[in-house]
Amino acid sequence: MAQESSLHERAGREHSREKAVALDASDPLQQLRSEFIIPTKNDLKRNTLAKKGHSDQNEEAPSIYLCGNSLGLQPRRTPDVVAAHLEAWATKGVLGHFKNHEDSELPAFVHIDEIAAQRTAPIVGASASEVAIMETLTANLHLMMASFYRPTATKYKIILEGKAFPSDHFAVESQTRHHGLDPTDAVVLIEPTDRRRATITTSQIMTVIDEHASATALILLPGVQYYTGQHLDISTITAHAHSHGIIIGWDLAHAVGNVELHLHDWDVDFAVWCSYKYLNGGPGAIAGLFVHGKHGQVDKTGMGGGKVEYRHRLSGWWGGDKATRFQMGNQFVPIPGAAGFQVGNPSALAICPLLASLEVFGLTSMSAIRKKSIELTSYLEELLRRSDSEGATDGTTQLYRIITPANPAERGAQLSILLKPGLLEGVMTDLEDQGVVVDERKPDVIRVAPAPLYNSFRDVWDFVNIFRLACIKVEKGAVQHGEGSAALGGTDDKGWSQIK
Repeated sequence: MAQESSLHERAGREHSREKAVALDASDPLQQLRSEFIIPTKNDLKRNTLAKKGHSDQNEEAPSIYLCGNSLGLQPRRTPDVVAAHLEAWATKGVLGHFKNHEDSELPAFVHIDEIAAQRTAPIVGASASEVAIMETLTANLHLMMASFYRPTATKYKIILEGKAFPSDHFAVESQTRHHGLDPTDAVVLIEPTDRRRATITTSQIMTVIDEHASATALILLPGVQYYTGQHLDISTITAHAHSHGIIIGWDLAHAVGNVELHLHDWDVDFAVWCSYKYLNGGPGAIAGLFVHGKHGQVDKTGMGGGKVEYRHRLSGWWGGDKATRFQMGNQFVPIPGAAGFQVGNPSALAICPLLASLEVFGLTSMSAIRKKSIELTSYLEELLRRSDSEGATDGTTQLYRIITPANPAERGAQLSILLKPGLLEGVMTDLEDQGVVVDERKPDVIRVAPAPLYNSFRDVWDFVNIFRLACIKVEKGAVQHGEGSAALGGTDDKGWSQIK
């Protein structure tokens, strides 16, 4: 009995808040949290931007913000970088396009997208010439498919994951229609075979590629799946696609700034991403794209005869050779690399918040960020599973389960938690009341994403304890009011289409 008691006490210490505090103290990236503005609980609740009157000390405590997979927090550097750009515009007007300033690190307007590309390149594992900062994710996806989706009478299909983000579905279907094709025939969807897990395996993806290779013109997949948080094996799948001679592109909305990427070395053809999630570029931030160097080559040997060889694309003047851009000629000569796929002048103002965040990324490395992320999310998983098992002993039924893969190599920062049907609305309300920010995907999933740049182990510990109590409170309230729902497997067991 004494030995059992000792083991119980030791387990309790391992899962105590003191343990979380100790983990934070030994975290080599802990100082980066101070680079971000963490909203207070009162910030989240009040209906004004300005603070009014006094609030109690607890309300001024930082919120528990675990929603970087939806919108990253604002770096403290952002206002200064934006203000510097506005001052340059105010004091120089159009001359700011070409003038650098001794008292500002911001480049002239005309070069600001290049600097952003240079700072983004290490995050995605590319050379600077393979990256362009431009447009929005879906616009970039259309621009990429205009170049890389070249259907023929026999090779015209696009392979897409069945639970892809809706905008990817819309873009792919509209591209097939643009070429006069029927999406029901031209789009091949990869659906989960295990409906309770809601994930797709590498072998399953490769099997689908094998089955449709002879008719497939393009593959588009997510680096990290937005719903489940599953991290796909980009390198292996890309190599398999290429073994069949198929172009493959990746939507990295939930992967960039989250997991380590080596797009050039993995021989990825193209990739697109947004910058407002883990890159902390702000709501609707300017996006980015990658084009492998082999696809960005420009042959000018025939230029004297009016012929320049380059990959087909939708062209615009900002993608044209910078040396001749302002000569206003009508012969399009693209910039070699990804920049040659640019269409219009990117917003310098929109790039500034991204530059501020990229400065923070420059203080560390993606390998260090990923190392902490694995530790942070594994800690979250450990506490959630412990809380769930404890719940089973106190008279409550299983209230949730994690649908994100348990293998850290197969996920990013996010864990997706499938709640027992009927709990979502009440649990989200309780979390919000207590200053916890996560997001939901109806009918029954909440997504929790501890971002390693600004989240702490204490954030994770506090969340799990608040979340567990919220689940219990809502469950008991639902039962008392006769609103009890089916067992956890109910909705999920009906099939993937019900979840979707």
